[in-house]
Amino acid sequence: MSQQESTQFEKSGSGTGAPRGGVVWALVITSVAGFMAALDNLVVTTALPSIRKDLGGALDDLEWTVSAYTLTFAVLLMFGAALGDRFGRRRLFLAGLTVFTGASAAAAMAPGIDSLIAARAVQGVGAAIMMPLTLTLLTAAVPAAKRGMAFGIWGAVNGLAVASGPLIGGSLTEHISWHWIFWLNVPLGLALLPLARLRLAESYGTGAPLDITGTLLASGGLFGVVYGLVRGPADGWTSSLVLTGLIAGGALLVAFVVHGTRAKNPMLPMRLFRSRAFAGINTASPLMFLGMFGSIFLLSQYMQGVLGYSPTEAGLRMLPWTGMPMIAAPVAGILSDRIGGRPVVAAGLFLQAAGLGYLALVVTADASYAVQLPGLIISGVGMGLFFAPAASLVMSSVRPSEQGIASGANNALREVGGALGIAVMGSIFAAQGGYETGQTFVDGLRPALVVGSAVVALAGFAALLIPAARRPAPAPDATEPDPVLEKAAH
Repeated sequence: MSQQESTQFEKSGSGTGAPRGGVVWALVITSVAGFMAALDNLVVTTALPSIRKDLGGALDDLEWTVSAYTLTFAVLLMFGAALGDRFGRRRLFLAGLTVFTGASAAAAMAPGIDSLIAARAVQGVGAAIMMPLTLTLLTAAVPAAKRGMAFGIWGAVNGLAVASGPLIGGSLTEHISWHWIFWLNVPLGLALLPLARLRLAESYGTGAPLDITGTLLASGGLFGVVYGLVRGPADGWTSSLVLTGLIAGGALLVAFVVHGTRAKNPMLPMRLFRSRAFAGINTASPLMFLGMFGSIFLLSQYMQGVLGYSPTEAGLRMLPWTGMPMIAAPVAGILSDRIGGRPVVAAGLFLQAAGLGYLALVVTADASYAVQLPGLIISGVGMGLFFAPAASLVMSSVRPSEQGIASGANNALREVGGALGIAVMGSIFAAQGGYETGQTFVDGLRPALVVGSAVVALAGFAALLIPAARRPAPAPDATEPDPVLEKAAH
């Protein structure tokens, strides 16, 4: 592709002129920004014991260091995309990147656990604005014929962030300090800001009205539910604050659903759930992330606090799980092309459930890594089989004009599942065990993993409700298959 062709394409989609630099710069900028946002989902997990030792805090405080990020990220993700469509995607991308970078510095300098949690929440706000715009900006910069390759590179970089999160967090914590898991974002952010300003074209969406009511309902509801789940074990499930959080949060989420059925331009149109395919994959996705995030949150602490591994050693030992999708995802893509996405996604979820169930059986206060390894590998293969076909199922379950909303909804529901997973499984752990000894930790870990396994298995059954892929019959006078229909059939 020539520079002239790239420039002509970019001008056609932006309305404010082409950026200087072209496709490569857009791919680099959006991939690095996506890497930063995805990395911060799991980078904290292997640093939790060190953070607890340095800043203090109980189990619920540790939960919030992860959940404060995932929750604000999830709740504001679709709103951030809408802001970009309305006020300019590059402008809002720069704003989100600035907030994320500044909040990372604040987290690195946090003097106490409360200020760290607050900084993590602000990080999530920045990521929610920045992350969804990486794909729209990349789409505007790349010609349609080359988007598949560009999206593949973007997805691989994000997958690398998820896979390497525990290892990067562990290595920085052990060899420098836990503060550097946040300092790492600062030079990257400062380097990207001028590049994005100079190399990305401005573009706008349809200008649909912002759903402020839906955002407030979802934010308040999810915060209330997660707060109640996190504080329940410490304050008691019948305490006034816990009950208020759970009841008020649940009521607000019901109001959010009602709003989604009646509003003219809701953040999440509930009519999309009339599609069995959309409803099935968007039920399976948050359940899968609930079991996965909650398990990684506890197992990373188990490897360090009970088995005595260093943060780096714990991160390396998690790689058969977190890193396996890099190997299994291409295989999953090939399989889904041949047999459809539903059986591949369901198989992946059942494998993830089996791996967690196996780990629940073998974890002890002195379990060897060799005993745990099969469970980690099985869970990793399951995760790898899930990711790529799940994205395809989401996109093929709605009309092309609704794919942006569908993708945003699926990503948001995944993040919500992650936040709920840490809250739910942390509550089960606290009710049955604790940090006092290795045995008390295992006493809490086992039932939490059993619940995680059951939830992921439930996700597998939800995936089986997705209609089987059907190839459309060609019209009698058709001479060539419609590539759009061919893709949707898979």
